[in-house]
Amino acid sequence: MLLEIVSPEAQLFSGEVTSVSLPGVDGHFQMLNNHAPIVSILQKGIVKITAISFKFTKESEGLFTKVNDQNYTLAINSGTIEMKDNKVIVLAD
Repeated sequence: MLLEIVSPEAQLFSGEVTSVSLPGVDGHFQMLNNHAPIVSILQKGIVKITAISFKFTKESEGLFTKVNDQNYTLAINSGTIEMKDNKVIVLAD
């Protein structure tokens, strides 16, 4: 599935991922390929991304923390998420 993470300043990430875990207001939740459509509010926490490979821009690379070759995390303060047709858009603050 395609994941896009956008902040007010720039696009932080865009690429194919196998899963994404997000800090929802009612707790963490994970989305995999073919997840049902969803719109949700995010709270302060950690976004966990799993993918076969990662490509970051030089401006955004320092915002992500490498867990291992297939997992990165990103700390956010708040945001929203929309998942539809295997495309996940995270508007992160």
